[in-house]
Amino acid sequence: MSDNEGRTDLRMPEEDEVFAVVTEMLGANRVEVRCMDGTTRTARIPGKMQKRIWIREDDVVLVEPWDWQDEKGDITWRYEKQEADQLREEGHIQE
Repeated sequence: MSDNEGRTDLRMPEEDEVFAVVTEMLGANRVEVRCMDGTTRTARIPGKMQKRIWIREDDVVLVEPWDWQDEKGDITWRYEKQEADQLREEGHIQE
């Protein structure tokens, strides 16, 4: 038996993405997220994710901040509950 039993390889942030936790649903396909870089942003749920991937409060997501407006960004990925728990255990997400 190995130490990594039950561990799965997860999608990690690319150079322009950060981990975030959804704090509030704003409507009109927008959410407020608390990013792990210490910034609170308003993030859009892109059209390709709408009605396919449901995002709720306390979900862990990847956000790509906008270059021209740092307080806003786009959601690029949502983690399932088990994946989010694994990220918390590994120390990638601080509550």
